[in-house]
Amino acid sequence: MPETPATPAYGPYAPGSSLSMTRREAARLLAAAGAVVAFAGPVRAEAAPVQARVSALLRELTLQEKIALLHGATDPAAKGAAGYVPGVPRLGIPELRLADGPAGVRGTTQAGGRTAGRATALPAPVALAATFDPDLARRYGAVLGRECRALGMDVILAPMVNLVRVPQAGRNFETLGEDPLLAAALAAAEVRGIQGEGAIATVKHYAANNFENERQHVDVRVDERTLREIYLPAFEAAVAAGAGAVMAAYPRVNGRYCAENRHLLTEILRDEWRFTGWVMSDWGGTRSDLPSIEAGLDMEMPSGARFSGLAQAVASGRLAGSVVDGSVRRILLQLDRFGLLSEPLNGPTDGLPGGLTGGLSGGPAGGGRARPVFDGVAGAVAAREVALAGAVLLRNEGDLLPLRRADLADLAVIGPTAAAPLAGGGGSARVLRSGTESPYAALHRRAGATARVRFATGVDLDGVPVPASALSLTRTRRGGGGPEAVTRVDHTGAGALPAGSSWTWTGTITAPATGDYDLRVQGAGAPPSSGGSITLTVDGTKIGAVEALLGGNSSLIATADGLINAGAVVRLEGGRPTPLRISATGVAGTPLEVRLAWVTPARRQEAREAAAALARGAQAAVVFAFDEGTEGADRTSLALPKEQDALIAAVAAANPRTAVVLNTGHPVLMPWLADVSAVLQMWYPGQEGADATAALLLGAACPGGKLPVTFPARAEDAPAATPERYPGVAGTAVYDEGVFVGYRHYDAYGVEPLFPFGHGLSYTRFAYEGLSVRPSGDGLSVTFTLANVGRREGVEVAQVYVTPPADPPVPMPPRVLAAFSRVRLAPGERRRVTVTVPGRALRHWGGQGWVLAAGRRAVQVGSSSRDLRLRREVTVRRAAG
Repeated sequence: MPETPATPAYGPYAPGSSLSMTRREAARLLAAAGAVVAFAGPVRAEAAPVQARVSALLRELTLQEKIALLHGATDPAAKGAAGYVPGVPRLGIPELRLADGPAGVRGTTQAGGRTAGRATALPAPVALAATFDPDLARRYGAVLGRECRALGMDVILAPMVNLVRVPQAGRNFETLGEDPLLAAALAAAEVRGIQGEGAIATVKHYAANNFENERQHVDVRVDERTLREIYLPAFEAAVAAGAGAVMAAYPRVNGRYCAENRHLLTEILRDEWRFTGWVMSDWGGTRSDLPSIEAGLDMEMPSGARFSGLAQAVASGRLAGSVVDGSVRRILLQLDRFGLLSEPLNGPTDGLPGGLTGGLSGGPAGGGRARPVFDGVAGAVAAREVALAGAVLLRNEGDLLPLRRADLADLAVIGPTAAAPLAGGGGSARVLRSGTESPYAALHRRAGATARVRFATGVDLDGVPVPASALSLTRTRRGGGGPEAVTRVDHTGAGALPAGSSWTWTGTITAPATGDYDLRVQGAGAPPSSGGSITLTVDGTKIGAVEALLGGNSSLIATADGLINAGAVVRLEGGRPTPLRISATGVAGTPLEVRLAWVTPARRQEAREAAAALARGAQAAVVFAFDEGTEGADRTSLALPKEQDALIAAVAAANPRTAVVLNTGHPVLMPWLADVSAVLQMWYPGQEGADATAALLLGAACPGGKLPVTFPARAEDAPAATPERYPGVAGTAVYDEGVFVGYRHYDAYGVEPLFPFGHGLSYTRFAYEGLSVRPSGDGLSVTFTLANVGRREGVEVAQVYVTPPADPPVPMPPRVLAAFSRVRLAPGERRRVTVTVPGRALRHWGGQGWVLAAGRRAVQVGSSSRDLRLRREVTVRRAAG
């Protein structure tokens, strides 16, 4: 019987690890974890020759040049970077470009109507978390790092490691789940992948930035134990893996903004964790100049609104020049470490792989290393692998999935995201790719010519142009004469307006009957990043802004003709004129397309009835449901938007053989769950998500993902459901649930979730037996047999949990994830699996350090946090002396 070797521990969880370890020791540790050792450090002060080189540069730099390295500026090349630092060409210090992540390299120039960037649109990080696979996280990071460098960038703003605390938080799709051990393992691996390709990883947002509501100002009140055990481990692991940069978060933590929080930036990050990289602000997150740099912030992004005055502070004696030098030194050390300075040290380069130490053709202004060639095929392969591995089969009654050949004789496919793919979430993580296939097209292609696959939208997101009977408008062109009366706003396709032109429509809209109307402004050719804009204002309130990065109600789902769709549902009184205004400014080189559309109450009802009718006569139905998570806004509800619950209920009533595919980045409520046969969670699956979805539905692949977050049965069941905890009262959010976050809360209080942490079904079945546990270093070695007792190959994520002692020294959850292993087995195959429970998993934060919780404890092994098949008790003892 083959045996799976012990799963290595990652980052700070490594047994016997020390923050004062030598570089050679760190390299051995990382190599044992399957890491790319090239960029694994630094774990201690840089070598003397490197320090001497940087010291020489510091002596040559003027004070103004030093300050210019500590804040962003306008990129003269306009390459689409999220941030830019000009460098000092005369000294071989290159300009530095910072790219948004973490689901791909986002260039701001991508946002031009139908235009998309070259970068691979990877599945959302929460899908990566659902793989429970550090090796896949490393490869995910490698795509980010390679494409970052290939597309002219140097620093990638990834990974994002803030845990899921609030299920409706807008950026949950960017996270690595709710468990600190899982997030730490994946974050460390992703950092190694990014930096193994020569890009600098930026772990963000440090720290306790767990929701979007008032994120710029909220004061998070959290005790030290909770910080250390829940919210900091993934950052600590990323630092131990060698992350070159850390991004300070927006909020205040215990009264101090993160960008000026000495406890976080200096006492923990640098003094305890020995971080030698640099700390940058979140964009616009610097609140002060001297308090920030003195607390440990090194770089202000994206401009120098605060830090540009540091030179005067030094000249006046209010700021010691050594503080500025310290920040500049940290940045230069990383540039040297990654081979970006134009004249690297002679001889072996500290920490650089051989293939990256030469090729200094970039010249003084371009950095020291030649850039790799962009490889879109490799990116697509990785994107598809993550989409498949992260898919979670939540329900499969009667084995509806995979669909049978008979089902393809008449298959109803329903939902707007079946025809218009929702590949990723919104905000700075948004990566666009032209030509992304839709799931409906992929199902058609994979099912073959003999299949009958029919589509109904079910939810009308596009609507129709608002008719002349409902409008009274005048149109004005800037610089083009006086206003003219118009009967419709529909300038699309061949009727597009001239590139670079600017227009305003003003007047009223009158609904034929009282009801809720979904008003939409749809357009292209006006990217805000280039100075364009298209906005819709109704009754004095702006309800839609096309392509707004944050806010603006700009949908992530394109219209059928490829336009960007923005707007909101507005209550209109029948027969009463309501003021309306549209403004549109295009950019040079791209025709300006603008359309005013609406979805009336009647159209919504018609779309739902048509979908139910299609399902009623079909062999099976697949409903694609969605939610649009985005930076800058939390969801107002855990329910699916756009009346999709009613749609799913109607389809399930028409055809009990209904499967639901979820394109969401968050937990959602499922009032229809008992009425459908199957639910497949695909998250935001990236550019290859359509083919991955079709492969899973048709049985060409077997789902093996597990939930990295708990799905609550009710919104009020969530750990942070009280107003004091979220969104906070009077600007303060109290994290007094402590360490009882995610599944820990549900287990401690006996709350039944809709789906538990770690849950995920398969098209095959797995059995567990033969558990043994023995001491190993300061942790435990856990061995068990895993068998595939089904009829097809499949993947199981075996999870190991540890319970507290009978009389815990502090309040402790009933169980915590302590190790895991993703195992692929052929039908009938049995394998002995060994994993290591690291010593950290047996400890709690005791005020001054980590304290072992000794006593009789249980090790539980199973398929989820609520499906534990094996149990063995073990006595955990403190070391003698």
